[in-house]
Amino acid sequence: MLKRISKRGYILIGLVLLIILGAFFYFINIASVTPSVSKTKGVQLTQSSAGDYQTVIKDGHYLTSAARGITATSLNNSLDVQDFETSLLNLSKSHFKTGRYIFQEGQYLDSDTVNGLLARQTDSNSTGLNPKDNGKTDSSRNPIYVQTLTEQDFMTKSGNNLQLAGMVVGVAMNSQDAYQKEQYGATYYQTISDKDRIAYGRKIAPKLIKTIREQQGVGKNIPIVLAMYDTASQDSLAPGSFYAEATSKSGTDIGDWSDINEKSIVLPKESDDTSSLGSDENTGFNNFKTDISNFFPNIAGATASAKFTNNKLSSMNVTVTTQFYSPTEIEAFSNYVATSAMKFLPSSAPVQIKIQTANEIQALLVRKADDKSYTITKLDQ
Repeated sequence: MLKRISKRGYILIGLVLLIILGAFFYFINIASVTPSVSKTKGVQLTQSSAGDYQTVIKDGHYLTSAARGITATSLNNSLDVQDFETSLLNLSKSHFKTGRYIFQEGQYLDSDTVNGLLARQTDSNSTGLNPKDNGKTDSSRNPIYVQTLTEQDFMTKSGNNLQLAGMVVGVAMNSQDAYQKEQYGATYYQTISDKDRIAYGRKIAPKLIKTIREQQGVGKNIPIVLAMYDTASQDSLAPGSFYAEATSKSGTDIGDWSDINEKSIVLPKESDDTSSLGSDENTGFNNFKTDISNFFPNIAGATASAKFTNNKLSSMNVTVTTQFYSPTEIEAFSNYVATSAMKFLPSSAPVQIKIQTANEIQALLVRKADDKSYTITKLDQ
């Protein structure tokens, strides 16, 4: 009996020693990896789909821009708000490949800095990109040329850390400046010629680059791409477009400017539009509009904004306005629109279809280039 107890005791002692030794080596291992883990504490990467950039998540939240909200509130045409940033991201892919670089919302130009840049030059604001107010209230006034700007950062991994490898800054320039002669008074519009807009953008580019390089964390040799955007007028049914770009490789030096061949048109095309751009897309859209109108009786209108890059369709955004009286109508119509769109609308470029009433969006249909079907999201709940 005593012999059996002794063996059990030895076994028990051996198990305890194994547990102690296991815990010892476990904590030794934890201690050895703790420094590398702490370097990336709170930072993760995510990617929505192949061909897109990985993006930065910090402390469980998407890392938003340091100047968040300025673009959305400063552009006069709501269509420009989305187009300006999404088109800039597409343009960035030609400079910073998605497989090599990580996308990060701009972190170096904060709200105060951006607001200072967008303001007029004054004795107390030498960084302002817009000219001083000359006191005039007619066509001889100094207009606001620079409407807004946005920063996009492109990072590379260095061990467990991310480091800035390049920047793309979109600059939205006005072709039409809206202003008031007195507070709460009537709104007037001053036209800015293409020649003046282009010349002024090139004039202020070195000053903008200088301000960017002065921000902490932006090295003097970080490549900075400036992309110039021509904003749409307030009543335009199509957004503006990027028209030129240049790169600063170091200091405030800027390389040669190159033109960007980008244009947005409205579908259906006006009867007096005799250009060949978008002719095939216009025919397809008219067939699509007729088809869905025959299916559903209460369609108030259907329009599209088609963007062309180098004369090739790069995206299409469609808006269908109608009236619904039940959830089943929304579902049936959405499904039919998706079927009709696959038949008549282009398949080589991404298409977004917004189905709405006068008051709210009811459904959103999205298809990426060459997808076999539309993803339908109903928003009426």
